[in-house]
Amino acid sequence: MDLLALADFTLVARHGGIGRAARAADRPKATLSRRVAELERDLGVRLFERGTHVLRLTQEGRALFERTEGLLAELGDAATAIASGGLSPTGRLRVSAPLLFSQMALGKLAAEFTLRHPAIRLDITTEDRPVDMVEEGYDLVIRVNPDPDDTLIGRVLIRDRLVAVASPRLRRPSPGEVVPVVARASASESAWQLTTDAGDWQVQIDPILRLGSLIMIRDAVRTGVGAALLPLSLVANDLEAGVLARWGDAKTPPIEIWALYPSRRLLSARVTAFLDVLKAAFPLGHPEELARYMLADVPS
Repeated sequence: MDLLALADFTLVARHGGIGRAARAADRPKATLSRRVAELERDLGVRLFERGTHVLRLTQEGRALFERTEGLLAELGDAATAIASGGLSPTGRLRVSAPLLFSQMALGKLAAEFTLRHPAIRLDITTEDRPVDMVEEGYDLVIRVNPDPDDTLIGRVLIRDRLVAVASPRLRRPSPGEVVPVVARASASESAWQLTTDAGDWQVQIDPILRLGSLIMIRDAVRTGVGAALLPLSLVANDLEAGVLARWGDAKTPPIEIWALYPSRRLLSARVTAFLDVLKAAFPLGHPEELARYMLADVPS
């Protein structure tokens, strides 16, 4: 396959037409048209549907564009870095991350990253919804317990778990006693299944307050209004300081925070640099590391 023809195809696909691509790159339209036609002939498929005034990618063209655009961009970045006399990562890095992890760690971590790599323009979007990395142009996403996806690979950053906590002022319930709790707005359970050093324990609960944020729930629980199930990383510092008491661990699946990136793309120097900063912050992946990171001093 002719790499130059592939680059010209990507240029045309990105700009949505041969004319617009020719103007953007200051290239002859005839050259771009010929190169795209040669690539179609070599592959034996049509990459564009050609109308009178419009040029649209076929299904095969869309698949080729999605797989090659990032690769060609990374090759260009590498060539630029080598030509400038070094391999320091440059360019824009787009990351999508969930709300709670962003609030707990990413403000300070993003600043540390920028101080280490000033040539990279880091852009972090906070959202809990699943995102399409290719369609939405993200280089890396951070997700909690992501569904299996053959198009993505990655690594676990933090392995967390839910724990039942309450203010020391709130008396631990006797067997069969109903406990006032602060719950998430979407929660529907009527009992907690907990495990302790003394064995398993079922706690009947009465959600007297429902809140939409785990940080809001933690702050409410501190007042003694009720107990709550919260990630250990969010309450470890309060448990150590005696602000909260731990009743037990919830018998629920672990909470895994993953960093994910497309499996069919070369791992860019920008993504590698960001992963290195994440790994340095949480080398063991323990929830207590995330808790300590929130309290750590900003480097001078």
